[in-house]
Amino acid sequence: MPKITAALILCLLLALSAGGAGAVDDGGSLVMGTIGDATSMIPMITSDSASHEMSGLVYNGLLKYDKDLNLIGDLARSWTVSPDGLTITFKIREGVTWQDGKPYTAKDALFNWRFMVDPKTPTAYSGDYMKVTKAEAPDEHTFVVHYDEPFAPGLASWTLTQMPRHLLEGQDVRASELNRHPVGTGPYEFVRWDPGARVVLRYYPDYFEGRAHISQVTYRVIPDMATMFLELKSGGLDWMGLTALQYRRQTETPFFKKNFVKYRYLSSGYTYLGYNLKDPRFADKRVRQALSYAIDKEELIKGVLLGLGRVCTGPIKPGTYWYNPQVKRYPHDPAKAKELLAAAGWRDTDGDGLLDKDGRPFEFTILTNQGNSYRANTGVIIQQRLSQIGVRVKLRTVEWAAFIKEFINKGRFEAVLLGWTITPDPDQFDIWHSSKAQPGQLNFTYYKNPEVDRILTEQRRTFDREKRRALIFKLQEILAEDQPYTFLYVANALPVLAARIKGIAPAPAGISYNFTEWWVPKALQHPAMKR
Repeated sequence: MPKITAALILCLLLALSAGGAGAVDDGGSLVMGTIGDATSMIPMITSDSASHEMSGLVYNGLLKYDKDLNLIGDLARSWTVSPDGLTITFKIREGVTWQDGKPYTAKDALFNWRFMVDPKTPTAYSGDYMKVTKAEAPDEHTFVVHYDEPFAPGLASWTLTQMPRHLLEGQDVRASELNRHPVGTGPYEFVRWDPGARVVLRYYPDYFEGRAHISQVTYRVIPDMATMFLELKSGGLDWMGLTALQYRRQTETPFFKKNFVKYRYLSSGYTYLGYNLKDPRFADKRVRQALSYAIDKEELIKGVLLGLGRVCTGPIKPGTYWYNPQVKRYPHDPAKAKELLAAAGWRDTDGDGLLDKDGRPFEFTILTNQGNSYRANTGVIIQQRLSQIGVRVKLRTVEWAAFIKEFINKGRFEAVLLGWTITPDPDQFDIWHSSKAQPGQLNFTYYKNPEVDRILTEQRRTFDREKRRALIFKLQEILAEDQPYTFLYVANALPVLAARIKGIAPAPAGISYNFTEWWVPKALQHPAMKR
């Protein structure tokens, strides 16, 4: 045993006063930049990423994904699935409270199921919950759901945001105060929302997993990426997603390397050109295939992403268990595009350089949202490539909230340049099933294919991973043949964060899965509510 000396005691005291190795400080604030404002703080009635992101720290589901994309307990501390796969029993954590102090119980879980299957609820996500034939809460801490047939995405569906029964039951969800002032069980509680400007959250002191280390989180709405980058450099932001240009050419400076940390990994999302299939110009799949041949995806990756991405072939993330690498591909081939268009009746009959059919020139407008330079630049390159085969394209950008509400949800577009997040579970029912081809739903391009409907239904009944994988592979093959979208690219995620933020540990789930464990050393903390 070492001799206790004054010097040793002094060293021990200094170590304790410094918090010791691995010490974590609480406090401070973090400001994140986002190009779009939320449309509602009730995630189940929105389809835009901004709404889900800004409310995500306020709410919990029964389950969640860990860093390796495995399902783990959240509000449910455990669960069991019956041997026949028809019943899931969740054991609810005890001692969880809503942010207004009311207890969270199994009755809230039961309410949320009823809310999702209520025809009055304007949600695009009801399909998974309609599969439940009976739900019950036999006691305060047990929630049970029954199915009449095996439902493979069943467990994943219970990552569903849990809303407060005592504040929403019997209310018109469209008029609920929760749209503007959420109340959840999550690590952060709502402070304020300045529409078009910012959403502010602060840590919830009674969070069941312990307090989040960072005291305040602010989402700043900055519709222009160049402006957002200037805010980052000036200290007005701590976190944003970089554009490829910013990542490659504007961040390789001593100042940036000292003050920020960049990350890069394949994102769980893809960009596509979607066609309104109610429009007779896009009804023939040969036309859609032709447009896909005319667009040079490698050019988009080089020109728009500066090489930071890869070609997209369908709605499943490349490199994952469910991804089919053998589907039909559409390399840049203008001659093949013209051949297919001619077979579909589109020819330049009057010599003006534009294809026409029945006296009507082939021209259409691509609609996309403001503030996304990738999509804007992608649209310009697509416009140029399609002009080379005799198709005239116009580009139009619209502010995000109006883009979703007035155009996407109402099907008021000819073609749309957009993106989807790719979820860990491969179920694509809500996006491609014909029953979802209606206003306000996610199949807003109105794609309908009976074989796809059959596959989407069957894969939901299949727990055998190999059999389900074969069905998902077949789905990708059909979508690649039909080209309801021209699948463009999967970009790299390029988040950048202030170097003062500690605790970030990249994993298959990205970087934000452990956000509550991020922290800032006391000496580097910015006061909350001051920025």
